[in-house]
Order: sequence, then structure tokens, then C-alpha cells
Amino acid sequence: MDPVYLDNNATTRVDAAVVSAMLPYFTEQFGNASSIHAFGAEVGAGLRTARRQLQALLGAEFDHEIVYTGGGTESDNTAILSALETQGGRNEIVTSTVEHPAILSLCAWLEKTRAAKVHYIGVDARGRLDIDAYRKALGPRTAIASIMWANNETGTIFPVETLAALAHEAGALFHTDAVQAVGKIKIDLSGSEIDMLSLSGHKLHGPKGIGALYVRRGVRLRPLIRGGHQERGRRAGTENAPGIVGLGAAAALAQEHMEDENTRVRDLRDRLEQGLVQRISHAVVTGDIENRLPNTANVAFEYIEGEAILLLLNKAGIAASSGSACTSGSLEPSHVLRAMKVPYTAAHGAIRFSFSRENTEADVDRVLEVMPGIIAQLRQMSPFWDGESKTRTAFTPTYA
Repeated sequence: MDPVYLDNNATTRVDAAVVSAMLPYFTEQFGNASSIHAFGAEVGAGLRTARRQLQALLGAEFDHEIVYTGGGTESDNTAILSALETQGGRNEIVTSTVEHPAILSLCAWLEKTRAAKVHYIGVDARGRLDIDAYRKALGPRTAIASIMWANNETGTIFPVETLAALAHEAGALFHTDAVQAVGKIKIDLSGSEIDMLSLSGHKLHGPKGIGALYVRRGVRLRPLIRGGHQERGRRAGTENAPGIVGLGAAAALAQEHMEDENTRVRDLRDRLEQGLVQRISHAVVTGDIENRLPNTANVAFEYIEGEAILLLLNKAGIAASSGSACTSGSLEPSHVLRAMKVPYTAAHGAIRFSFSRENTEADVDRVLEVMPGIIAQLRQMSPFWDGESKTRTAFTPTYA
């Protein structure tokens, strides 16, 4: 059997066209873009083209609103730390309880070391932000509000434009971690109130080790990495030319495949979810099914451990995950599902299947073929399972 890869929210395969675009920048076009000779100028031209390609995907008004970084985590850190430095007299952060560890770990560190006050806004059972609590948390001491565009585990999409407007009413900046959203859903930052946006190349069939921070024109930015004058003095260090060119090529391809992502890929996801719920009892689809990413399915299988499911899936040649790859190894259930108050009996058995444009119906068929047997095998060994007569939890399946 060919392997089935359904962990695209963790990382994607680099598209062959992206590799082809990058290769010359390792060999023939190897100059430093900051050099004034022809070798450098040639690379500089390639970087400008890549910047325009990413600008087009984001709908940014100006190409200089894009600052290249080493990835989404660096972009997130840069945005929040910069806001605390530039927003005089403000030391509070508003974020959500379901953010990526790149945000939550930084906020926890700032609380301990910088005396920053962080307001963590909760979500409902579908992972939707408590807007009233968010509005109340904003105030004259708020430096920045940082809310993800779409959740990496459930795919739930947040109303970032509304949240940005509310932040501005309080005089605060607004940042969104859009690592999972960019390339999957249409984004248009022209005229947007979003001040800063983070993204990462390896989530959209680009290379690892390259990301970007969108910084709206007029927003002050203090560099996280200091040194040379690269990126208009906003991010020092010799440009990662192959990575930047690869990200640009990936952005162009993402724009080209956007319709496929939101039709065929979405249909594959829905077919998998409905098939699993129909075939397996006590299987629950989590998240906001009416407003989420087209590629992400998070299904909780009650009374068993997700790690055991993943091991058996891997043995069958199927790759999936139990949540964020950045929290791999933790024995605790996902912080996202806990914030949604998913019962432990279900949260421990939650599996994320994340698709890409490379997936096919055959991939879905393979998962539907093996999953019922895996779940039945594990439930037979579970001390918490006593058969179909077991009283259900209050956790109701999304699909009947």
C-alpha cells in the first residue's frame, strides 16, 4: 500500500516547482543580495519577484509591508515584543486560550520576566472566541491583541477583522498568527485593520526555515534580530535567498490552487469525517464545522488514547497527528480541546487529519478501511469501555 499523508498542518511536502525555483539560488545565483555587483543584483531581483508573489497572495498594498523571517514562531515573537516596546505606557496583551505554543509560551515568559499582564480569552464548545470577554479585556493598557486567524488543531476560523477593529478602538495594535490560514483561504489585507500577520513557508508546500511577518504601512516595528540593514533594517542577517524564492513560488502556486483547496480538498475532508462517524460509534467531530479551514478534520474517538491510534495508523502507513506537532510528547490532552471543555474521555482520543491538494479519494478510502478495526482493537483493551451499552457523555457527535 502507498503511504497516506494526512498531517499537512504539521508540514507539507515541498512542491516540485518550488524546488526547481530554488535550485539556481544554491549554485549559479549564489551572490549576496546586499552586494552591489552583478552577482548580488541578480539575487536581489529574484527576491523582489518573490516578495511580489507573496504580496499578491496576501493582498498587501505594498511589497515593503513584508518582512522575511525564519518562520512563524519568529514572526509571532517579533510582533508581540515589538508592540510592547513601541506602545509606550502599555504592558498588557490580549490573546486566546487556544493559540499556538509560539504565542502562549512567549506570553507565559513575558508574565514571569517582563511583568506583562496577559488576558487569556476563552472559547466555546466549538472553539469560537468569546467576543464579549475579548472586548472587556481591551483597555488603555493594552499594547497588542494577538488572535490566530485559524486554529491549527480544529481549523476553526476567527473573525480577525472584527477583532482588529475592536483592538484599534482601545488604541492597541492587532496581530494574527495566520500560519494555518495563508494559502488555504482567501486573504485580502488591502484596507484591512490588521497591523501584523505571521506566516510560514512549510505550511503551504514551501521550504522550512522561512517565514514572513506582514507589517502594515505606518506601524512601527522594533527588530527582534539586530545587525545589518537587511529587510529595511527590520530583520538583520543575510537573506535566505533560496528560502525566500521558494516561499514566493509556493505563494504563487497557493493562489493558483485556492479554488481546489476550497472545493475538492474540502469535499475529501467532509467525506472522511462523515465516513468515520457512520462507521464508528462514539466518534465526534470537533470545532466549528460551519466556519473552519477546508482541509482540517479533528475527530475524537471516546474511551481510548490518541497516541495508540497514531501508532497503529503509522503501522498501516497512515500519518496523522493528535494535535500540534510543537506539543508532541505531552501526555496531557490538547490544550485546545481542554479550552473547548471537551471531556477527557474524548480529548485523549482526538486525532487531527489535515489534507493538502496532493491528497486523493484513495487516501480517504484507505483511512476508512483501517480505522474501524483500529478503534475496535483499542477499545477492547480499554478499561473505560464496556461496549455499545455504555452511557454516552454529554459530548454529542457533530454528524448524526
